Amino acid sequence: VQLQASGGGLVQLGGSLRLSCAASGSIVSTNVMAWFRQAPGKQRELVAAPATGTSTNYADSVKGRFTSSRDNAKNTVYLEMNSLKPEDTAVYYCNAKINRGHGLVYNYWGRGTQVTVSS
Repeated sequence: VQLQASGGGLVQLGGSLRLSCAASGSIVSTNVMAWFRQAPGKQRELVAAPATGTSTNYADSVKGRFTSSRDNAKNTVYLEMNSLKPEDTAVYYCNAKINRGHGLVYNYWGRGTQVTVSS
């Protein structure tokens, strides 16, 4: 199983980026797909993760600016990032809990994609 994240890059203050993360391999279903980020010298933090029902939990720092969505048919999660700020600069990671059948669910991390916001 692999998680492939893409869409990062360099963007100016106030700009937008769309990240995507696709899971591939021997997958029955992707139970949870979430986004984390890690800035230099800081701990990895949760950016967006599914909550109850169809809602999503967002870090306070990104509420109203970031939107996470999923395409279950493609085992892909997206992160639409708007009104980007320099403090959003980080490596963004996707995380997934993947059902590989026979009742086995594993936790996977993608390799990360760099997002840099210049002022």
